[in-house]
Amino acid sequence: MRSAAIVFEKPGTLAVRRLALNAPEASDVVVDSCFSGVSSGTEKMLYEGTMPAFPGMRYPLVPGYETVGTVVEAGPTSGRSVGDQVFVPGANCYEDAAGLFGASAERLVVPGARTVRTQFHNAEEAALLALAATAHHAVCRASRAATLIIGHGVLGRLIARLVIATGHPAPTVWETRAARRDGATGYSVEAPLQDGTDRHDVIIDASGDASVVDQAIARLNRRGELVLAGFYGVRLDFAFPAAFMKEASIAIAAEFTPADVQAVLALIAEGRLSLAGLITHHSAPAEAAYAYRTAFNDPDCLKMIIDWRKAA
Repeated sequence: MRSAAIVFEKPGTLAVRRLALNAPEASDVVVDSCFSGVSSGTEKMLYEGTMPAFPGMRYPLVPGYETVGTVVEAGPTSGRSVGDQVFVPGANCYEDAAGLFGASAERLVVPGARTVRTQFHNAEEAALLALAATAHHAVCRASRAATLIIGHGVLGRLIARLVIATGHPAPTVWETRAARRDGATGYSVEAPLQDGTDRHDVIIDASGDASVVDQAIARLNRRGELVLAGFYGVRLDFAFPAAFMKEASIAIAAEFTPADVQAVLALIAEGRLSLAGLITHHSAPAEAAYAYRTAFNDPDCLKMIIDWRKAA
C-alpha cells in the first residue's frame, strides 16, 4: 500500500511523492485523509532546519499533526469502525521516511487508539482540534484566568475564545501586525502600546516570539504569572531584576493531553466554543510548495488547509 505524502526531503526542500506504508496490524486503522492543517510554527522550523534535535528526528520526513479523515479499514482491536470521521494527531507509518509528525498524507496507517472520533458537520474544522486542545492546555496551565494574551494567530484566538468559553471575562489580545487585528469574537485586539490596562495577574504568550518575554514581565502585577504557550526555537532569557521585584512566575504549557481534547469537544458540543473563521486558505496537494510558503510567510494566512480530496 502506498500513499501520496508531503515530504521534507531536507531543510528547505519540499516534495509530494508516493511512499510505501507499513502494513496495518489488528489495532490499527487505515484512514483516507480529507484535510490537513499546516503549522506555521513547528513545521516551519522542521522545513527550515531550525527545529532543535530530538530522538527520532531525521530527514526525509513527513510533517503534520492536524489531519481529519475517514476510516476505510478498521482492525478488530482498533476500537474504530469503517466510516468513522477521525482526527489524526500524527502517524509514523512510512517505510522510507520519518513520521514527524507524519499526518500530512493522503492515506495513513495509525493505531486506532491514537485517533479521536469526531462528528464535525464542517469536517475541515476538525483539523483545528490539536490547536484548540493546545490552547485549552495553556488556559488550564495558568493558576488564574488570563487577562492578556500576546499574539492573534490561530492559537491566540483560540486561547481568547477559551478564556471566555470557560466563564471568565474577555481578555485583551496584543498583536503587532495590523493585518492580524481583525476577527476578534467578544474580546479586543490592540497594538501593545495601545493597551490601556497597566498590569495583569496572568499573561499568556501565544506568539512564539522570544523577544516578548521582557515586555510581558513588565506588564505583570506583583506575583503575576507568564505562561509560555508558543514553541521557541531559540534560547529564552529575560532581565532578572524586573522579574525579581515582582516575584514573577514563568510557566510553560507543553503538549495537549487527551483530557484537553475531550474538554474542547465538550465545549464545542455545548455551543460554548466555535472553531469557525480560523481557516483562511486552501490548497491541493499538488500546490504544496505554494501552500507551505504562504502558511509560513503570509500574515493574512491564519490556517492553511491541504485538501486531500483534490489529490491527483
